[in-house]
Amino acid sequence: MEQKIFFPASDGIELEGALFPGNDKAAILAHPHPLYGGNMDNLVICEIAAACRARGLTTLRFNFRGAGQSRGAYDQGEGEQKDLMAAADYVRTRGARTIDLIGYSFGAWVLAHANTEKLPPGRMLMISMPAAMMNFDGLRPCSRLKLAITGSEDEIAPPALVEKLLPRINPAAELRVISGADHFFSSGMAELKTAVSDFMND
Repeated sequence: MEQKIFFPASDGIELEGALFPGNDKAAILAHPHPLYGGNMDNLVICEIAAACRARGLTTLRFNFRGAGQSRGAYDQGEGEQKDLMAAADYVRTRGARTIDLIGYSFGAWVLAHANTEKLPPGRMLMISMPAAMMNFDGLRPCSRLKLAITGSEDEIAPPALVEKLLPRINPAAELRVISGADHFFSSGMAELKTAVSDFMND
């Protein structure tokens, strides 16, 4: 069962999270844009977390600053990158030896811009990178990125635009397109969960 927790960000604010204590492999899930109602209870985030828990992983869903009961305010993605690193520090202190990062929509944007080089070993999965909505300038190469997933009908993360972004992060990263799925996976949720479960089983 998930446990409600609070943990500190690097600049002293307190962040809200939901932790499932599994094995020493952790998955951290970053949610959609808080200014458009995104938070850790987003359906896609919850379904992905369930797929990870089924594999025995420790999972941490958390609210970026200003979302839910997390303190602070939206910070144009800068403070949110600090929040991601604070979440990683938290699961590391609880014994995580590897940390996989999973971002959905805005959460994927945060992952793409965060400096994750000093984190423990792990991989990165980006779902519905909002390439048609947000600025992806200034990306740094990151070998952690192994897989990107989007829907064939996603107007916010069109497959063609996502495909153009991936070589700027990791040319070896795979793109998987779920047929018929839109940005919210109102169809294609089962395929998304299977893709995430398979990824976590590798």
